[in-house]
Order: sequence, then structure tokens, then C-alpha cells
Amino acid sequence: MTLPIAEQWFRRETFADGVTLLSEPYVDAFARCNVWHVRGRGRDLVIDTGLGVSSLREAARDLFERAVTCVLTHSHFDHIGGAYEFESRIAHVEEVSELAEPCGFRGLSAHALGDELVQRLRAAGYAVPEHFLTALPRADFPIDAYVVQSAPLTGTVRDRDIVDLGDRAFEVLHLPGHSPGSIALWEASTKTLFSGDAIYDGPLLFDLPGSSIDDYARTLRRLLELDVAVVHAGHDPSFGQQRLREIARSYLAKWDA
Repeated sequence: MTLPIAEQWFRRETFADGVTLLSEPYVDAFARCNVWHVRGRGRDLVIDTGLGVSSLREAARDLFERAVTCVLTHSHFDHIGGAYEFESRIAHVEEVSELAEPCGFRGLSAHALGDELVQRLRAAGYAVPEHFLTALPRADFPIDAYVVQSAPLTGTVRDRDIVDLGDRAFEVLHLPGHSPGSIALWEASTKTLFSGDAIYDGPLLFDLPGSSIDDYARTLRRLLELDVAVVHAGHDPSFGQQRLREIARSYLAKWDA
């Protein structure tokens, strides 16, 4: 398979309140993670890091000139690929082993993920293609030898911990279900939720290795209690409280049935 070479791997979009979205447009939707950068007074925040096939720091040098804390919402490969580029890396305590020595599912093709996992993804609603990239980040990129680099955590968090940027404070919400250590970051003052893969506006994945429908149901009920203005999720476009409630209630009704 011959793929074109991308002139620019990451796409950038600027939001209000010092928030910037970086995404990988040449990656299939199921594995295209949203990378969020948040500007703070004392230090900055980057939430998740994409596949790691091209340097995140090089792509956005202007955003990463200052001290930055990398928060990983969970340890699935599409969120942790670029974590090794950051000196300060934190995630939930249940993600420690996978980040130190990545051994979970990963790959840039359906073959690499394996038939069983691909069937689960397709059953959830994803049209998983044979290959996940529509371009290469560089001519010599070894697409068949893709690996996730080790990125041992420099700190861990638990439910209700605070990530402090000096003038902004984000509360850690432990929201298992998609994965045991899934977290979100909640800024009460702006009613902003960085939800990771706990909820997003696409087919939710609750049948992966390590997933739990019981945990996920409790997570969605907890999210229904938040007075959210905007959700910046791990995938797909951002949305508001009404859409959050529609998504959560639709899955809870399905599981209750």
C-alpha cells in the first residue's frame, strides 16, 4: 500500500479560555484522539497525546515552551503514544503498569489489532478499515513496526485530586467503565469537562479488554449530575450538557433493557 506524505501531521483549533485542540486528521476516526492543551498561569496542561507517530512537541513548539503537565485520561494506545515527550506525566494509579511497559492492544491496521477486537469495534458501530492511516508522517515511517514507547508516570492521581495550574484548578474524576483507570478533568468555575473516553459524541466502547458495563453505568449516572457547559472529549467534536444527557441516557436505557 502506497500512502502520501502529510505536509503537516497535526491540525490545530483554538477555543475560548486558553484551550487548544490538536488532532491527527490522517488517522481513522476510531483511533483519532483529541489532544487538549490548556494555558495556565503557573504551568500548562496537555491532556492525552495521540498515537505518537509524529512529534507532538515539534508540531506545536509555541504551546510547549513553558512548563507543562501531561495528564493521560487512560492508557489505550491512541491516547498515550506521545507521552514519552513530556517530563511530567500523571494518570490514575490503575494505569501505572501499562504506561511503564505498554503491552495492551495497539496497531495501525485491523490485522495488528486482531480479529476479535476488530469485531468488537465494528459491533459498537465503527467501520474499522484495514489500515488506520490515510497518509504517512514521513517517508521512512515504519507503519508495520509501530510500537508505543514506554512513558512511566512521574505522578499518580485518584478521584477528587486537584491538578493546579496556578490560576486554574481541575478536579480529577475517576470514571471507570471504558477502562479501569479512566479519568476526566472537571473545572467547576467554567463548567468545563475534559472527559477522555468516559463520554464522547460517538459510539462508546464498553466491550474492550478491561471494560465494565456496571462501572460504565455508574460513570454515566455520575456525569448526569454535573452542571456542564461544555465537554471536550477524547474523540469527536465538543458538545454541551443537553447532548451529554442524551448520550448517557441512551446507553443507560440500552443496558437497563
